[in-house]
Amino acid sequence: MNTPPAAGAPPLTGNVLFYKDPQPLNPEQHAGLGIKQIQQPFGFMREAHAIPITVTEFGMVASCYPVIFIGDERTPLAVMGVRQGQNLFIGADGRVVEDFYVPAFARRYPFVFANDESSERLILCVDRAAPMVTNQPEVKFFENGQPTQFTNDAIEFCKEFERQRQATNDFVKMMRDFDLFEQKTVAFQPRDAQGNEAGPQQKIADYWAISEERLNALPNDKFMELKANGAVGAIYAHLVSLLNWQRVIQRAVRAQETVPAAAAPANA
Repeated sequence: MNTPPAAGAPPLTGNVLFYKDPQPLNPEQHAGLGIKQIQQPFGFMREAHAIPITVTEFGMVASCYPVIFIGDERTPLAVMGVRQGQNLFIGADGRVVEDFYVPAFARRYPFVFANDESSERLILCVDRAAPMVTNQPEVKFFENGQPTQFTNDAIEFCKEFERQRQATNDFVKMMRDFDLFEQKTVAFQPRDAQGNEAGPQQKIADYWAISEERLNALPNDKFMELKANGAVGAIYAHLVSLLNWQRVIQRAVRAQETVPAAAAPANA
């Protein structure tokens, strides 16, 4: 995105999932704006089949979705669908079904921090295009030119998210330093109503995962180093989370979005 600067703020650059018109939040431009309740509070997640997460969320995410790593940066994601543009855990009412976990990346919306490269600081932005942002708010962003408690709480939430994001970068670096990443593939086997194979396997994704074999082969001092750094819990949460590929695939099957009959994951 390239957003013109507002009230002397620097231009914003980059692309962030969900955000269409992020603007630096300030009382001059956004004095009358705020938040209202909407009927589909998580409708903006509907087209996101995978959402970034932080390392501190691995345990909670592992009870719901697969945790995978993608790209050169090994970004950790919670997988919520098998097809791009399709989230299988957002209901028709725009809510997360069955009380599944909502990643902090989505819970901070419509707020986000942007880097001000000229001053090396973070600027709180709001997505002006978000459906809950309005000039007839139930909760305002500013009162008498000052941030409301709601806005201050949003700032603190985003600050904590940035801290956890840095902790996630440190975790990923540690996994690289210990050479624990391996490439994996997940696929499903279409089956007919009788459970017989119905056509060839279909690949869902290639991704990075932590190798349990490499982890178990670490010298004891290296494993204890991981333990001392608090990484072991997150590692095992990630490994357990991969069992959720079955859940995601079966949701796709029931939604009749991927295959017409039952499927089983392969090479997950």
